[in-house]
Amino acid sequence: MSEVERRSIDSDLAFHSAPTLLGVKCANLISFDMSEGTIKEYLREFADNMAGNGLTAIQLCRCRKRTLVYIYNKKMLTAWLGMPKIQQFLSEYGYTCDMSLEQKLRRLSGRIICGSFPHEIGVFLGYPVEDVRGFIGNHGKNCLLCGYWKVYENAEKARQTFKTYDRCRAILFDRLKIGLNLFQAISKEENI
Repeated sequence: MSEVERRSIDSDLAFHSAPTLLGVKCANLISFDMSEGTIKEYLREFADNMAGNGLTAIQLCRCRKRTLVYIYNKKMLTAWLGMPKIQQFLSEYGYTCDMSLEQKLRRLSGRIICGSFPHEIGVFLGYPVEDVRGFIGNHGKNCLLCGYWKVYENAEKARQTFKTYDRCRAILFDRLKIGLNLFQAISKEENI
């Protein structure tokens, strides 16, 4: 992988996944238009550098020339998916309480069809279940607010969350601008 490719991936991850990378959100999803070999190499580096931070990045699917990468904090995601209202919602899509996190992610991966996402992906990204249900029921229309996700309930709380996510993005970009790579930028201590 070239330095230009590495910097491009660092920048894309900082832009699309900053809240997860900085420990504020349980997971993010990003699509890359790069060779499969380049993405796999970067994912190996990510695993080597981020395991101590509790972060994991996996390839959810590959379609044509695009690779869908899911980045998550295992502890945060496990706690989120373990909430009763989230478990109940996921049970409607064939996920059972006795499934491990890895089994749930394999099921999610298997339900992704090139160009189309299963509705439950929203809860795997930490979106409020009420908003995921609102999106499904309204076919993606009639939302109260559109930001990092479409909001159907509690717009003010979502607005505050979006500001926090914006702050995470700004912090990571500031760190990249001074020459740190993404792994160094994530490891640098600073309150969000």
